[in-house]
Amino acid sequence: MDQQAQIKEWFEKTYSKNSKSYLRPPVAYEVFLGLLNPKKGQKILDVACGPGHLLIPAQSYELQLFGIDISQNAIDLAGKALPEADLRTGNAEVLPYPDNYFDHITCIGSLERIIDMKKALQEQLRVAAPEARFCYMVRNNRTLSWRIKKSLGFINKKGHQGAKGLETWTSLFQEQGFQIERIVPDQWPGKRFQRWINPWINYKKIKPGIIPLRYAYEFIFIMKKA
Repeated sequence: MDQQAQIKEWFEKTYSKNSKSYLRPPVAYEVFLGLLNPKKGQKILDVACGPGHLLIPAQSYELQLFGIDISQNAIDLAGKALPEADLRTGNAEVLPYPDNYFDHITCIGSLERIIDMKKALQEQLRVAAPEARFCYMVRNNRTLSWRIKKSLGFINKKGHQGAKGLETWTSLFQEQGFQIERIVPDQWPGKRFQRWINPWINYKKIKPGIIPLRYAYEFIFIMKKA
């Protein structure tokens, strides 16, 4: 079995077994939409959309919703929640969309799992409109938890789990043709606990965090075409 087939098999099994519990809840994805601030009627594509957890809150913006994922099980789950969305099974390295088509493109916690990240990024630039904005959340390899997982051999090789440091991610995006507008730490670790104290917390509000950005668990990049 080649690597691509192995990754697909892992995600099919994961979504079949864990259903939606594999990911954080849809409300946690509101922060990404808040950073993009999309306008009514615009087209948004979520690459590696899973069961649609970003597209579900995106409905409140009255956008044209598109999602693509390597897992058919994930797309089936997304279809139940998003009957009006354009959802497709496919490879992020070969997107089935025309040039200059989308106003916003997101890829949340999945870019590091794609075999050829550079090719995937070039495809996303291709299908993005000239003034499009991008939102990625990517894993940091400088955290203590990642280093412990790596030293103990707990990195998920079947799911092609990877990570990079802040400087490496920044260089990758810039070299591929992106202009970085903003980088913030992942907001969910803090909000996950806050919501038990205050169920009315603003999930879109950004907090800088108490540790330097380079040590954040994950990074959120907001970008546009260079």
